[in-house]
Amino acid sequence: MSTHITLFKRLVAEFLGTAFLLAVVVGSGIMAQNLSAGNTAVALLANTIATGAGLVALILMFGPISGAHFNPAVTFMDFWQKSLPAKWVLPYVLAQILGAFAGVAAAHAMFDLPTFFASTHVRTGASQWWSEFVATFGLIAVIISTSRSRPATTPFAVAAYITAAYWFTSSTSFANPAVTLARAASDTFAGIRPTDTAGFIAAQLLAAGSATWLFNWLYPQSNVQQEA
Repeated sequence: MSTHITLFKRLVAEFLGTAFLLAVVVGSGIMAQNLSAGNTAVALLANTIATGAGLVALILMFGPISGAHFNPAVTFMDFWQKSLPAKWVLPYVLAQILGAFAGVAAAHAMFDLPTFFASTHVRTGASQWWSEFVATFGLIAVIISTSRSRPATTPFAVAAYITAAYWFTSSTSFANPAVTLARAASDTFAGIRPTDTAGFIAAQLLAAGSATWLFNWLYPQSNVQQEA
């Protein structure tokens, strides 16, 4: 990521990238539900494939500009590693949250649904919170490890991990506070009840901090620089 790119361009990239991500997640969820004739497994499979494919494209597109975070947990990870100035953290997170809601609105408009409508999809309980911890821990682990060992593979590794995590977690792997908040405004296949978001976000942030600490120890930046 170039150090000569202005903060404004980075924020636009984070806004657009997160908006497209939510449009993919919510839009594909609606389409999958419409076409699956009530078969939840088929709907989830379609939602998963679209999300994984979209992630690869979006990370490749916006990575050179903003780092393609699209996720406050990833932004906090970069800050904790001292790779992102403290004064950029809040603007990044705000751009991501605004982009996430814009993406939900765009998806709803494509399917002639209200701009926002609160989800009634219940996602709560210890198993769901643990799932979000595991999903987010793994996401941060993949980002740190691949970006320091094989940077060119990171977009594909992240997308592959999220694709898998849709299926091995009971929460279907939100792993993103901005995504969690925005999906609460969509009473569709991808939604989450607004009252359930706090538990998800707490688990995501705790996992991000834990994974950042552990994988900075496993993949110390100084060793990577020396080997390079």
